[in-house]
Amino acid sequence: MSAPVEAHTLPNGMLVLTREAHSAPVATSWVWYRVGSRNEPSGQTGISHWVEHMLFKGTPSVPRGEFDRLIARNGGTFNGFTWIDYTAYYETLPADRIEIGLRIEADRMVNALFDPPEVESERTVIISELEGYANYPETWLDEAVKAIAFTAHPYHHPVIGYKSDLLAMTREELYSYYQTFYTPNNAVLVLVGDFDTDVMLRTVEGYFADLPAGPALPRTRAVEPEPQGERRVIIRRPGPAEYVQIGYLAPDCRSKDFAPMAVLDAVLSGARSLNFMGGGAQTNRSARLYRALVETGLAASAYSSYLPTRDPFLFELSATVSADHTAAEVEGALLREVDKIQQEGVAADELARVLKQVRAQVAYSGESVTGQAMQLGMWEVLDSYRRTESLLDELAAVTADDVRRVARQYLTERRRVVGHFVPTDEESPA
Repeated sequence: MSAPVEAHTLPNGMLVLTREAHSAPVATSWVWYRVGSRNEPSGQTGISHWVEHMLFKGTPSVPRGEFDRLIARNGGTFNGFTWIDYTAYYETLPADRIEIGLRIEADRMVNALFDPPEVESERTVIISELEGYANYPETWLDEAVKAIAFTAHPYHHPVIGYKSDLLAMTREELYSYYQTFYTPNNAVLVLVGDFDTDVMLRTVEGYFADLPAGPALPRTRAVEPEPQGERRVIIRRPGPAEYVQIGYLAPDCRSKDFAPMAVLDAVLSGARSLNFMGGGAQTNRSARLYRALVETGLAASAYSSYLPTRDPFLFELSATVSADHTAAEVEGALLREVDKIQQEGVAADELARVLKQVRAQVAYSGESVTGQAMQLGMWEVLDSYRRTESLLDELAAVTADDVRRVARQYLTERRRVVGHFVPTDEESPA
């Protein structure tokens, strides 16, 4: 069984969250930084993702590639990722070797090299990654929808950035960004596993307590203005099918309406884990969008997506149009499902089933020590780690009236952006 979470703040401002879990001799170490594409100024899009890559490229004491070998030799796994609101790195190891993870993270928090040849090599890798995404019609459509949905907020640009910015980025810009945001006063260390908390905290202090705090952090002040009417975009490019994407400006995770919106998403598309990795998954076959669009042959796939974010983001509906049908038909079918909830609400038995599924997915996401640490860190950088304790109760308290109310309040034409991808007859790029 897992113990309660204990919070400890180091003198340099780094928050340390620990939870003992003695069901298996395993432990995980996560470092979360409160930085993502949300923090990027115009002209530096993609810089958070690029810096994340550079922290795998070695320090004076650990050469390039040695992080991988060190973790593999000790029977562990590790990785990192960047999203709109945060960057995270983790190591999951046998419990008696978790100190290796702490040593790696403390080292690269202050000693990452950013060697100029490695910067240039990674420029090529990231641009290749961007061009790979460009082979997918969904990428073009999603970026276009976000670009017209957000006129003031940095959520409008993709996490990987724009190619023009990636071509122009300098080593000095990357290193300055690293020194500004990847610092103890902007970090949360999360440890979950088979350890003694007092012993672990002494070890953590040995690695992290003397690291310099870092500069005062720039604040993201952008606020997306209230939408004044529907916006539309059509992308015409080579592709295998038509696609539809609809987004509504929706409340952030600290809103009282977050739980009802999460349940509304599950009614339409089925329950998923409430993190960015759970968005856009295959729709549950009992969910409304699957039955209305896929079972009827209108769409090859159809789903909704609503994720916890720091600032208001999008509640989205997406579908791949089946052959012999049109994007206009599928758009109409998606909007009819929204309208049904707004007009008729959700029946008691359907709500009970969906609530059970959502709460089960939240519970399942915290079964492993890695999953627990991920949930604790994500919620702390977005709001508070205590949301992991209250979230199940928040979801259980959602009523049918709540679901209907938020559908009427947020899924309106005034707040809506609609995108269509229409394939052309041009030959697809290699």
